[in-house]
Amino acid sequence: MKKSITFVFPGQGSQRVGMGLELYQSHEKAREVFEIVDEALQQKLSDIIFNGSDDELKLTYNAQPALMAVSMAIVKVLEHELNSKISNFVDIVLGHSLGEYSGLCSINSIDLVDTAKVLRVRGNAMQNAVKDIETRMIAVIGLGLEEIESKLLMFNKDDSFICEVANDNCPGQVILSGLKPSLDKIEDELKKFGARSIIDLQVSAPFHCSLMKPASVEMKEALENVKIKKPSIRFLNNVSADFISNPEEIKSKLIEQVYKRVRWRESILKVSKSNIKTIVEVGSGKVLTGLNKRMKISQKLMNLDSMADIENFVKIVGENL
Repeated sequence: MKKSITFVFPGQGSQRVGMGLELYQSHEKAREVFEIVDEALQQKLSDIIFNGSDDELKLTYNAQPALMAVSMAIVKVLEHELNSKISNFVDIVLGHSLGEYSGLCSINSIDLVDTAKVLRVRGNAMQNAVKDIETRMIAVIGLGLEEIESKLLMFNKDDSFICEVANDNCPGQVILSGLKPSLDKIEDELKKFGARSIIDLQVSAPFHCSLMKPASVEMKEALENVKIKKPSIRFLNNVSADFISNPEEIKSKLIEQVYKRVRWRESILKVSKSNIKTIVEVGSGKVLTGLNKRMKISQKLMNLDSMADIENFVKIVGENL
């Protein structure tokens, strides 16, 4: 069978209380994933996911392994229902920020237990990197990347100014990250320059900027003893927006990814030129599908978030396996 499917895995911000509960209640393979993650973290994370508060779930060290667990529950149910590994019918995997770990885990490049433990370290490290520092992340709507970068250049001569592009998500949606006074300063300029809106992101740290470099040191230590296998299918990373397969290079990019930009727009453009017919978001919500729609790419877009979604996908793909 010619493979023409890409799986994309969501990042922080897609979490919601109750995500994955239907899977847990409906399918043994989903329950196994949540139980393995709970045991790996020595915490009943599944209870926070299914029954906790929004505030508790959105804490970085909870949200990151939680989103991965939901994505992996979907993967394991899907593999069971199709009686086939996803690498047999998927050509490319990629993920948005922490979603890279879900993508690698989905093709058995990283073991599920290791993935859960590393994401807990990652979440703690990112949270602790900016303790007692006032920070901010904003979404800039209606301006292109080059326009925003030209404005950043006006301020970057000031050493106390830290505001960087964290995510290049799609045309007209760019995320900025850094010190709160710096973002406050540039916000007015961006509005004058034509930004349609500036949206504050409800996050607990300024992700994907140089303030996260201390977290990358912790990630280097955490990943040293983690075995990463060469991906069985194509894996596209956030940092270079390109395909990589060497396990040591994958580790290196996962470390850099903590403080470097998520090049999502470029990544999806790369996928769209790779003879792919369908892009499937695997996990909670439809954030990535929304971004992909805004890019007006020609590929069919699908979501896997519920048992009904999985059953529909099995009907479509199962016929060709």
